[in-house]
Amino acid sequence: MFDQKIIAHRGIFDNVLVVENTLPSFQAAIDLKIPFELDVQLTKDNRLVVFHDDTLKRLASSYEVIQEMTYEEIQKVSLLKTKEKIPLLSDVLKLNHDQVYIDIEIKKTKRKEETITYLLQELEPYHHFVVKSFDPSLIRLLKKKKPSICCGVLIHDHYDKFYFTWFAHSSFLLSYSKCDFVALSKKMLPSSKLMKKYRNYPILVWTIQKKEELPGDLPYTYICNHLPYSK
Repeated sequence: MFDQKIIAHRGIFDNVLVVENTLPSFQAAIDLKIPFELDVQLTKDNRLVVFHDDTLKRLASSYEVIQEMTYEEIQKVSLLKTKEKIPLLSDVLKLNHDQVYIDIEIKKTKRKEETITYLLQELEPYHHFVVKSFDPSLIRLLKKKKPSICCGVLIHDHYDKFYFTWFAHSSFLLSYSKCDFVALSKKMLPSSKLMKKYRNYPILVWTIQKKEELPGDLPYTYICNHLPYSK
């Protein structure tokens, strides 16, 4: 995975013909042999679905909360006036079948134990993936249950409260989460202090539109990138 330079953020899409985080967006990445990123959330009835936002507002003009819905309810929703539906993680894994690497982001949740348990069940037959989250406790839990899984922590450039910023930007975060790599906001770069802190970790930078946005000497491993969809 970490010899790749670009991954497709939420697949390859234009949100007109192809919607983000849907099977066609991932198939477009697979066809080009490009690793892709996606977001997972656990539904009310314990199904892992692929969707970024907390609610359906942006993509389906509804204020319903994904994690408070059942999968049956979610399947009644069409995205951005297309026929596309919110897919299950299991369907994406089957579609890809280890052809390219998948970068899986676990969205924040109050049901941490259940989310990790069901995620491990889904991932069991597959090998070409990494997992990351903004919540270091989710990564810690995942590493505790299965240490062999490659996991990373997403880190903002700023937080609402000082102690969140201190924790996220401290070396303690790395030891607490037991992460294997870090995923940094591009706004945190360049920073010699940060690069020194993370020098022993593979680095993912998000979200980059063009390579020119990165400093030339940045020891990045791969870039989370918005890739334009073309029919």
